[in-house]
Amino acid sequence: MSASVIRRGLDLFSEKDGVKRKQKKSSCRKSALMEQISSDKQGVQRRIRRLQRPGGSARSTNTVKDKHIRSALDEYRKKQKKSQLKSNVEYFLAADHKTKNRDTRKIVQQHSGRRACDRPDPPASTPEEQSVFTEKDFQKFQKEYFSKL
Repeated sequence: MSASVIRRGLDLFSEKDGVKRKQKKSSCRKSALMEQISSDKQGVQRRIRRLQRPGGSARSTNTVKDKHIRSALDEYRKKQKKSQLKSNVEYFLAADHKTKNRDTRKIVQQHSGRRACDRPDPPASTPEEQSVFTEKDFQKFQKEYFSKL
């Protein structure tokens, strides 16, 4: 059993004549806070809220002494994205990282989209050129040409 369940059970049994014990309210806590702050009338509520925040009075306030002064140029350079071009080019130009042509073709083929407009046109089959002359014409030409020699 958890401690809260046991505590509730004991509270029920400890009641006398149906009168419940009064629980502590946060008013005593507020009076303890009032002792911590001065009795100036201005800003009392704000000081109480500051003390009630997590960390309370343990939090230190920043002063000019604590701040590190940076130049605006350093801040600008720090926030700018650094170019990775040089390191990327060195990576891809290194001989160790070359891929085989077979692998690159496979990657390009898989990367092409599914839609018809993304696919390259299939190579058009070129019909063989048919000669105007037949075999008989060539034989006839041979006879005429070589007979004159």
